[in-house]
Amino acid sequence: MSTPSISLRTPTADEYAGWMTRGCEGYAADIGPARDLDPATALEAAYQEFGALLTDGLETENQLVWLACHDGEPVGSLWIGTQKATPFIYLVEVLAEQRGKGYGRAIMLAGEEECRRRGYTHLALNVFGSNSIATSLYDSLGYVVITQEMRKAL
Repeated sequence: MSTPSISLRTPTADEYAGWMTRGCEGYAADIGPARDLDPATALEAAYQEFGALLTDGLETENQLVWLACHDGEPVGSLWIGTQKATPFIYLVEVLAEQRGKGYGRAIMLAGEEECRRRGYTHLALNVFGSNSIATSLYDSLGYVVITQEMRKAL
């Protein structure tokens, strides 16, 4: 499968609100099981963590939030924090109806190029161990494990 072309653009205020809702719901679905939280507590934690990083929404310094578009239509999003020497990917999203079409790879490559253009030489991210699809994508793009947290149920 060839990688589709995409462009990154800043969301409108309405698009940002929808992005925030989807992002927090998706993050809550990941952190709930990882932190042994019930769904409501996980969602509350997700909103708190997003809010702590995005204190001024789209205007927050050192936080880059983009919609990824193909032929002018959103297919996903990307959020990168640049507050440290190595930018950090907080969220890569491919809209549910667009999955399996190569947009995840395209979004990652566009984010890498944007960071390169801004003078960065590395890019970091975390991935939940249960997310084998994302892990495979990151492996195929050349990302390597730097640290690893493990846990055993007792």
